[in-house]
Amino acid sequence: MNAPPLITSRDNPLLVKLRKLAQDPAAYRKLGLLWLEGDHLARALQARGGRAQHALVSESAWLREPSLQTLAAMADKVSLLPDALFKSLSTLESPAPIGFVVQAPTMPEVAPDAPTVVLDRLQDAGNVGSILRSAAALGFAQVIALKGTAALWSPKVLRAGMGAHFGLRLIEGVAPEALAALQVPLVATSSHTTSVLHEAALPWPCAWVLGHEGRGVAPELMARCALTVRIPQPGGEESLNVAAAAAVCLYESARRRLTNAQ
Repeated sequence: MNAPPLITSRDNPLLVKLRKLAQDPAAYRKLGLLWLEGDHLARALQARGGRAQHALVSESAWLREPSLQTLAAMADKVSLLPDALFKSLSTLESPAPIGFVVQAPTMPEVAPDAPTVVLDRLQDAGNVGSILRSAAALGFAQVIALKGTAALWSPKVLRAGMGAHFGLRLIEGVAPEALAALQVPLVATSSHTTSVLHEAALPWPCAWVLGHEGRGVAPELMARCALTVRIPQPGGEESLNVAAAAAVCLYESARRRLTNAQ
């Protein structure tokens, strides 16, 4: 494969947009673009049948890593960047040598019967991405992020999700009233209930509701839940990190489903 064209200007219009995407977590909503930094996200997109508009590869990596040439060829257009210029697009301590520019997806309608995770004002991008990863791994097809939750397609959430985004139906920025479209019961955790997770009759499909890292699920949303359960903590800690609690709950739902199917 012949070497692609080299972009050398810091003021190149595409690079200006990519820096905005890196600096502003919600910029993708205005620009209609996503910046997938690193070969892992690029391969995850490829594995789900997605296609990039543009692949950008650092000049030195193009010569050093032939496998990146094959990966970059999955994009409609390929360009090289001098290493220093590529680094200016990155928010990573060790910048990745490749990135994909992808059209931001159109937000779908709520799927009424889908196994769902509801995020209520979660602030930490790492937590949000980790929950998306658990949801995709454990058979939950849809994530609904209520207003006040970290932007689902922001660079930090994308990195923490490790490609889970491309296997999920993602709906964000909606009011709690949007949950009326769900036809599956809402389930939440609460330290004030006597029902214990491993003993409770968990419905399937369902929608697990996960709340703000400090304040938890909003009271008005908790009131709409058909079931609240407590995660036993024999070690005596007051509470679990919300991403850890999500993994426990989603796994228990998946385990019950598999057990009942046997």
